[in-house]
Amino acid sequence: MIRHSETLARIPLFRSLDGEAIRRLDSQCIWRRAKAREWVLDYKDGGSDLYFVSQGHLRVLIRTPAGKESILRDIRDGEYFGELAAIDGQPRSAGIMAVTDSIIARMPPAIFRGLVHACPDLCDQLLALLASQIRMLANRVNEYGTLDVRTRIYAELLRLGRTGPNGEAVISPPPTHAELAARVSSHREAVTRELNSLTRAGLLGRRRGALVLLDPARLANLVEEGRG
Repeated sequence: MIRHSETLARIPLFRSLDGEAIRRLDSQCIWRRAKAREWVLDYKDGGSDLYFVSQGHLRVLIRTPAGKESILRDIRDGEYFGELAAIDGQPRSAGIMAVTDSIIARMPPAIFRGLVHACPDLCDQLLALLASQIRMLANRVNEYGTLDVRTRIYAELLRLGRTGPNGEAVISPPPTHAELAARVSSHREAVTRELNSLTRAGLLGRRRGALVLLDPARLANLVEEGRG
């Protein structure tokens, strides 16, 4: 019996499909539950299945041989991963770890490619996602080449923030200093130092369960100045 949470109707990619088509796809997927901190896929894993997150929060990571982790992006309810391997059949380009307990559907690549060819709306959404990922990676490469650690931290805080009612940007839940360091290819001590500096400058506040960027425009200007 399929549980209510185990359906691709939760995935915006399939918004153009009717209920019967969704139910057919649900039965063609393998559903699993991943525990928090469990690796769902590892870097260079084989297989070319595509994965859809019906419920939960996962993270895309790259680990060096020395064990250092870099965070590329987060994946949440309604999103998916593994599309590159499903398209080209190559080994996984990054690892995927569950941040929270998650419900995931695994779809064979042949079924996914058939949908891409048959459904223009689905194809357009996939192309838009791939384009956004290319832009994100190009931006990261540019930041690593032009910004120092301090301004990379500022840029990442701005990406994580969500605009509040008073023009502030709220980051909730706040990342740990180690997580923020992994996002900007630095170390925890540097993040702690820069966050303390922002607090003293009146640019960063702390509330219960959140960091607050008190002047996002000023922070954005500092990032632009760092590019020069």
